Amino acid sequence: MNDINTVYMKMIEFDRGTARCIQHFTKVHSYCRLIGTLEGLDENTLRTLEIGALLHDIAIVPCKEKLGRTDGKTQEIEGPAYAKQLLFGICDQSTIDRVLELIAHHHTYDPIIGIDHQILVEADFLVNLFEGNKDAETIKNVYENIFRTETGKKILREMFAL
Repeated sequence: MNDINTVYMKMIEFDRGTARCIQHFTKVHSYCRLIGTLEGLDENTLRTLEIGALLHDIAIVPCKEKLGRTDGKTQEIEGPAYAKQLLFGICDQSTIDRVLELIAHHHTYDPIIGIDHQILVEADFLVNLFEGNKDAETIKNVYENIFRTETGKKILREMFAL
């Protein structure tokens, strides 16, 4: 089994019993892979992005249990420690370091640092806008202010008929 599939299965185990969380990271991963591929990411950056997408919300379940909250800032603060533990022995250190950075900033939109960060943010928004049943004005605002990749913009336009 390759490292992406290993991480995928470990995250399903980590989020056991929380189908909504598993469904969410699965969709974000799918959009990251699609956008990353169509935007021409190199193999290593795409691999790191995919692992980051699978783990981006790793803190939700433990934060809800321990702290009673799962806001974006709490996820960014708490998530890297859980991810580091999960990734130990699976990935090389440079991959782990970048994945931890992505998790620590996946709700930070200014500044966006790197194409992998941009794509993760866009993929998370594609899923969150739908899951949150956001109104047309919010969707248009996100399109104009957050999305930068041509692929992400096209998916958003098609998904919400902008």
